[in-house]
Parts: sequence; structure tokens; C-alpha cells
Amino acid sequence: MSLDRRNFLKMGALATAGAFPTPYVFTRSALAAPAASIKVGVLFSLTGGLSIIEKSLSDATLMAISEINAKGGVKGMKIEAVLEDGASDPKTYNEKASKLVLQDRVPTVFGSYTSASRKAVLPVFERRNNLYFYPTYYEGFECSKNVVYTGAVPNQQLSNFIPWIVKNLNKKKFFIVGSNYIYPREMAKVCKILIEKSGGEWIADEYLELGHSEWGAMVNKIKNSGCDVVLSNVVGDSVVAFYREFKNQGLTHDKLPICATVTSEIEIAAMGAEYAVGSFTSFPYFQAIDTDTNKAFIERYRAFVKDPKAVTHHALESSYFQVFLWKQAAEKAGELTPTAIRDAVKGQEFEAPNGHVKIEPENLHTYLTPRIAQWLPDGQGKIIDAYKAPVKPLPYVAYGETESSLYCTGKGLDTAKLKI
Repeated sequence: MSLDRRNFLKMGALATAGAFPTPYVFTRSALAAPAASIKVGVLFSLTGGLSIIEKSLSDATLMAISEINAKGGVKGMKIEAVLEDGASDPKTYNEKASKLVLQDRVPTVFGSYTSASRKAVLPVFERRNNLYFYPTYYEGFECSKNVVYTGAVPNQQLSNFIPWIVKNLNKKKFFIVGSNYIYPREMAKVCKILIEKSGGEWIADEYLELGHSEWGAMVNKIKNSGCDVVLSNVVGDSVVAFYREFKNQGLTHDKLPICATVTSEIEIAAMGAEYAVGSFTSFPYFQAIDTDTNKAFIERYRAFVKDPKAVTHHALESSYFQVFLWKQAAEKAGELTPTAIRDAVKGQEFEAPNGHVKIEPENLHTYLTPRIAQWLPDGQGKIIDAYKAPVKPLPYVAYGETESSLYCTGKGLDTAKLKI
């Protein structure tokens, strides 16, 4: 359906009047107000231990909104961000999500970084049939019709990484370490399957609490374990403490490399590049991607945050491009309801800084291009392995594409089988 601005605004007025089966109000007097706006929620941790990452995700979201507004908004309607702070706390996330949906009556929220925060807000969006855009790489094992997932899932981050470590680094004895919550534990399950399939072995699977800063005993355990590679699922400011202690105890990445699923440009900037030199990370996006699109994106981001040395990273980039996918879906839908936008986002495509992205209609996850980088003394990753094309997202990668599709579309997969 192709609607002009007048009819699109009329849709907003009808939604306000209750013509659509939704409680969400987009504008109180859309027909009478030429400067009508669409409210959206922006929910990230601006304080607490996770703000080291999440402040940049919030900034990238606001930057995308600013750029869209500068080019006329959504069918002439400006996007108005309702900004909230998750405060690095799942309970606070739940409370803020409820406020955005029930009090601010937004049709969509862009937000959160950890799986713990996503799980905390998920009931709010499912109960109220609202829409949530989640920009972070995560463990998979979830398909909600109320969530659009724009970060990598394991088949876009681990399925390339583990075999590459065994084959190219000739490392086979893995010490798995992570922060103690959903994402690291679930990623470890997939890691173990892929390690064994690749001919390696995991000799330990250890965790410390999220935000933990005393890594002496854990690094000593790694040192004496007999491992020849560390698979890190450590998250947040704990990454900084972990890498610093690793070097402080005399361990070097040329002999015992850390291969990470979380460590990005922003954590390395926080810890100091010298602590990560020679280690590896697998992501679909690195700041080092050498394209005009990405270089322009970096320049615009630095100008937006008024920091000429600001770094970009995978979750930040996903936070940015997902707003454009939402905008395209809202315009295609031709009506301002979460359900209509959700249906219209299926199959949406965009040329993002990481390359071409597309929303898979079956599971609302995103086609992304897997890459591996080794960290250099300047804090940037040298991309040493990359797929030639985006990979279809398989949230239940451990069970294969067929079962993944069945589960995500609700066509009869026995959920009792979904236990690794």
C-alpha cells in the first residue's frame, strides 16, 4: 500500500480514535497538526556497569532518528524519541519498558544490550502486543513475534569462528569463560557442540558474576589448566578487568590467545589496546570495514557524539541500521500500529555499514555477514576472515535449519527436544 502524508496522518488519527485493535496512540490530533510526530522508545543503560557499552547504542539510535528526521521523517511525520535509562538492571528495564508501552504509548521500543535485560522486558511486549527491536548479538534460542533481532546469532558468529580457531590457529583445548547469566551460558552450550564437531575439546567452563572485577583467581586457573585457547563470553566492564589481569599474570595472546564473542572496539578503547593485541573476535561488523559507506558512517557518528576519537562496534551499528528498517516498515505498512509495522518489516532490506542486511520473515532475525578480526596495537581489528555474502539467521543453530524454521514459525517442533 502506498499512502501519501495526508492519508498516513489520517491513519494515525484513526488509531487514536480506536479504529485499529491497538491501545497505542501516535498523535493526538494528527489531521490538524502539520508537525505531528511518532513517539518511539529508546531504552538502554545510561548508568551502571553496562553503560560502558549501552550509552553508545543509545547514541547510535538517536543518530539514526536524527538522520531520518532531517530527510523528512516517516511520511512527513518526525520521530520523537522517549529516552529511558535501564540502569544496568533487569528489574529497572522491566519497569521502564512498562512505562514506555503503557504510559507513553509508543508503537515500538529500540533497546537493551544483555539477554538478561531482553528477557526482563519481553513479557511486557508480548502481553501488550507491542514491538521491540533488539540490536545485540545473542545466544539464539528465542523467536518472539514481538521482537525484531538485528544482532548476530550463533551461526553468524560461532559457526565460522570455532572451526577457524581449530584449523588456522591449531588450537584444540578450549577454556570457556563467561559472565554468569543467560548469554554466556547458552553460548557455551553451542561452543561445546562446535568444538567437539571440529575435533577439539573443552577442558573447563567457568563463570564470574556480571560486573566482577577481581579476575586474579580465574586467570590463574586458566594459566594452570593446560588449555591452549580461551573462548571468552565475558561481558561489560568485566572484559576490561579480565584482559588486564590476563596480561598482568604474564599471559600473551601469541601463545594463549583469547578468542572472544563480546570484546569489541569499545571495550578495547576502555582497557587500552596493549591488553588485547593479538587476540581475536568474531562479529559481522568491525570499524575496520574498508568501504565508503562505513567510513562515512564513522565520520557522522563521531560528529554526532562530538568525539573525534569515538569508536564504532557491532551492537552500535545494529542499533543504527535497525531504525531505518523500522522506518521502511512503517511506511510500507501505511498504518501506525505495532502489528502492521511488524508484518511489514518482514523481508525489509537495507545497505548498512556492515553490508547488505535483510530481515528473515520466518523468524524476524537478520541476514548478516560473519567476520573474524585480530586486534592491533591501534585498538582496531584487522579483518582476517570474512564470508562473501550475508548468512541466513538460524536462532536454533544447534538443531539445523529445518527445525529452526519449524520452531520459529510455530509449525510443530517438539520443544522438549530443544535442550542441549
